[in-house]
Amino acid sequence: MDKFLKSLFGSITDLSKFFINQVIEPGDYVIDATAGNGYDTLFLANLIVDKGKVFSFDIQKQAIENTKKLLSKKGIMHRVNLYHTNHIYIKKYVHNKIKAAMFNLGYLPGSDHSIMTRGESTIIALKQVLELLLPGGIVSICLYYGHPEGKEELKEVFSFIKTLDYKIYNVLKIDYYNKIHNPPILIIIEKR
Repeated sequence: MDKFLKSLFGSITDLSKFFINQVIEPGDYVIDATAGNGYDTLFLANLIVDKGKVFSFDIQKQAIENTKKLLSKKGIMHRVNLYHTNHIYIKKYVHNKIKAAMFNLGYLPGSDHSIMTRGESTIIALKQVLELLLPGGIVSICLYYGHPEGKEELKEVFSFIKTLDYKIYNVLKIDYYNKIHNPPILIIIEKR
């Protein structure tokens, strides 16, 4: 199997990055709605180069510190604005139209599992991101739902995306059909 295709089947986050990579160009504005350990922020910062900006959010101080450390090590901290706040405040800080946004829902690996994304706040953030999204732009949502709050968030996200007008948005759902133990699900939303 081609090395590229093998990586697409390897992880839902790699598949998410594949879709995002198709639309971002140097100079674009993009959002990482859940900074986590900084890997998606780094990925986005490498795509927009020095002309654009990544707006990266997380409610956990540790996530912001991890992301800042990673970006500083790579010498590209200047491409990113980090916000230690809930992603429900995206429009308070982002006033530019964006080309893409990434969400990894759940909790920060290796951290306090009681601190996690929740359906209500995720929907508020998604609505704001979709308002900011340029035509041709993409939002990726990786849903990790192997915990009770995650299952509720999954239901809420699915309920919300079903309401999106098909004349304005294309919505794609990708999941692993034969994996066990609540494998992650990827949602891709494209604005027409």
